[in-house]
Amino acid sequence: MRIIQVNDYADMSQKAAELISDQVRKKRDSVLGLATGETMLGTYAALVKEHQQNNTSYREVRTFNLDEYIGLDATHPNSYRHYMHEQLFRFLDIPFSQTHIPNGCAPLLEEECARYEQLIEQCGGIDLQLLGIGQNGHIGFNEPGTSFASTTHVVRLSESTRKANARFFSSADEVPMHAITMGIATIMKSKQIVLLASGKRKAWAVSRLLEGEVTTDIPASILKTHPNVIMIADDEALSLVSQEKRKVYRP
Repeated sequence: MRIIQVNDYADMSQKAAELISDQVRKKRDSVLGLATGETMLGTYAALVKEHQQNNTSYREVRTFNLDEYIGLDATHPNSYRHYMHEQLFRFLDIPFSQTHIPNGCAPLLEEECARYEQLIEQCGGIDLQLLGIGQNGHIGFNEPGTSFASTTHVVRLSESTRKANARFFSSADEVPMHAITMGIATIMKSKQIVLLASGKRKAWAVSRLLEGEVTTDIPASILKTHPNVIMIADDEALSLVSQEKRKVYRP
């Protein structure tokens, strides 16, 4: 794992956008794994700006999002399909048909999971997967205790994750109880992974990732076994990590 330590959220976002746009320029038909949430907003804003300034084309790119809430349709303001449209897709020249997000309203959820998994494989797998890290160490919606062998599946969200996401809803009761998420094994098949972490709220999870054991109690810890992971983290997110460990993991 290579760590790029940056000053703050803005620097993290800019660096992440540079890595993604570089990937698209090098391989015009790249398959990108995308994520949602507050952490990604700056990255997507920087990608939009880069696209507008440099005309980087996304016409041949295909995207797969990590997850979607169960029970929220694509028009719901808190669905991840809506998030991706508003924050990124509507500003790019990427065809809608090449943007893939699990259908949280599918009548047969297990079949939807299998369909999504198969579609990723049909596209040749993910070239670059963007990830955030949850305050409890989750990646995607793979909560603590999720098997490292898991593929795309239905998950019950932990109370800590629902509480963390409640700020996007009118009340905590409105946060869905379940989601569809790419599994950990699916994520680990990605050719490259870019993990973002910003702020003191993520410091505990980052320290457990970098200084703890590889364990399903901290799902993100499995990333230490992947051959091509870049973590972009700001000073606050790395504040609980010893200098010794930072030197071990820094480029």
